[in-house]
Amino acid sequence: MAAVTKLADRKGSREALVDFGVPSFLASPLGILLPLIELAVAAALIPTATAWWGAVGALALLLLFVAGIGTNLALGRKPDCHCFGQLHSAPAGWKTLTRNGVLAVVAGFIVWQGRDGAGPSVVSWLGKLSATQSVALVAGLVVLGLFAVQWWFLVHLLRQNGRLLVRLEALEAMLGTGGEAPSQNGAQRAAGLPVGTQAPSFSLPGLHGETLTLEALRASGKPVMLLFTDPDCGPCTALLPEIRRWQKEHAQQLTISLISRGPVEQNRAKSTEHGLREVLLQKEWEVAHAYEAYGTPSAVLVGPDGKIASPLAQGSDAIKALVYRAAQGRVPTTQRPLVQPQPQGEPCPNCGKVHPTNGNGHPHPVMSQGTKVGEPAPPIELQDLKGNTVTLEDFKGEKTLVLFWNPECGFCQQMLPDLKDLENSSSKEASKILVVSAGTGEANKAMGLRSPVVLDPQFAVGRAFGAAGTPSAVLVDEERRIASEVAIGAPAVLELARASSRQTEKA
Repeated sequence: MAAVTKLADRKGSREALVDFGVPSFLASPLGILLPLIELAVAAALIPTATAWWGAVGALALLLLFVAGIGTNLALGRKPDCHCFGQLHSAPAGWKTLTRNGVLAVVAGFIVWQGRDGAGPSVVSWLGKLSATQSVALVAGLVVLGLFAVQWWFLVHLLRQNGRLLVRLEALEAMLGTGGEAPSQNGAQRAAGLPVGTQAPSFSLPGLHGETLTLEALRASGKPVMLLFTDPDCGPCTALLPEIRRWQKEHAQQLTISLISRGPVEQNRAKSTEHGLREVLLQKEWEVAHAYEAYGTPSAVLVGPDGKIASPLAQGSDAIKALVYRAAQGRVPTTQRPLVQPQPQGEPCPNCGKVHPTNGNGHPHPVMSQGTKVGEPAPPIELQDLKGNTVTLEDFKGEKTLVLFWNPECGFCQQMLPDLKDLENSSSKEASKILVVSAGTGEANKAMGLRSPVVLDPQFAVGRAFGAAGTPSAVLVDEERRIASEVAIGAPAVLELARASSRQTEKA
C-alpha cells in the first residue's frame, strides 16, 4: 500500500524526500526507486523461498526510515512523512518513529529465525483450488475492486461537495456584512494589524536567488497586496490560478506578491505551473506573524505610503472581495460595522447619548457585538468522530475551551504539537478542550488528539461564537456562559488555554 500510493503521487514523494534533507538532484530518482524497492520487499515476503530476503530488505528500509525521522526530530524538524502518499500523510513525529521501530523489530525477528525458519507459506493453498474455485476467487476480487473504486469516487465527491458548501456559507456571510469578514466579539478588533499603522518591513529571497524588500515592491507607487500562502495548504493551491489572473489583469492598479514558506523546489514547481510572479519565501512564519496573519490563505493591502490600507482578509472569498475592491480603488479603511436600529430614547452604545431616530438606525452605526462575555454560549450539537452526538451540555459543570480548528490549516498543523503537549500536561482540574473542526473525519482522526473532536463542516458554530477563522478559541465557564473574548491565532489560543488552566488550578 505504501509503495502504490507513493507511485500514484510521485511529485509529493519527491517533495517529501527533499523535506527530509535529500538533495534535490537525488529526490526525483529516489522518489521512484523507493516505492519500487518497497514493492519488491512486499513481493519477496509472500513465498517462503524468498521470505528471509524480504525480511532483510524490510529491516534495511525500516532502519533507514528510523534514522531519517530520528535525525529530523533531533533537529527540531517535523517534515511531512508522506508514508502512504495521498491516502494518508502527516508530519513525522514520535508516533511515526515508534511505528517504524516496532516494524523493524518484527523484521529483525524473522531475519534472526534464519533462511529456513520462515514458517508456512501464505499462498500454498492457491495450488489446491479447483478450476471453478479459481474462477470464483478471481470474480470475487474483481467485484471487491469495483466496490473499492466506487467507494473512492463517492468519498472524493462528498469531500468536493463539502468544500463547495463551506465556500457558499462563507460567501453568504460576507454578503451579509458588505463583503467584509465578520467582526469579532466585544471589544476585540479584527485579525491583522490596524488600518493606518506602519507596515512591517522585510527582506526575503525569491525563487531564483533574488532578494526583494517591501520598499522595492512599493517602488512603483501602487498599493501592494501581500498574500500569505503555504504550499501544503489546499485552499491556497486552489487559489493559485486566480492569483495569476489577478497579477495579469490588475497589474496597472496594484502589485500582488505571495509570501510563502517551505522548500524552494516545491514553491518553484507550483510557481512555474501557474505562471506566478514575485513569490517570496519566509523561513517559517516570521513575516506572517509580524502582520498578525495566523492563517492561510490570507491577504492585506499596503498603501503607497507604506501603511496598512485594509483589514486582513482571511479565506479565499474574502481575498477575492479585497482584490476586486482594491482594483476598483474602493478599499475600506476600517472593518465595516453591522448597522443595528437604535430604539427611541435609549442611549447609544458608542457614545452614551440619546440620538433622535426615524427607525432606520441612528447617526453613526453600532458595531454588532455578537456573543459577549457573560452571555449564554451558543448551542453546540454536532457529531464526533465516532458518529455520536455531542452537545455543550455534556460539559456542564466544567470550564471548557472551545477550539475552532481545521486540519488543512497550516497554522493549525504548526500548533498541533503544542496542543498535544497541553493535553498531556493538563491536570484533572484544568479546562477541558472541545475541538470544533471544519475538516473531514479522516483528517481529524489522523491528528491523534485525545480531546473530543466534533465536525462542523460549514463552520456554522464557529461563526455563532464570533470566530472568523482557524485556529481560534473561546472559553466557556461551568454554567455554559462565555468567559473570554475570542482568541485568534495559535499564540493567542495557547495563551488563553494556559491562562485558563492556571486560574482553574489556583481556584
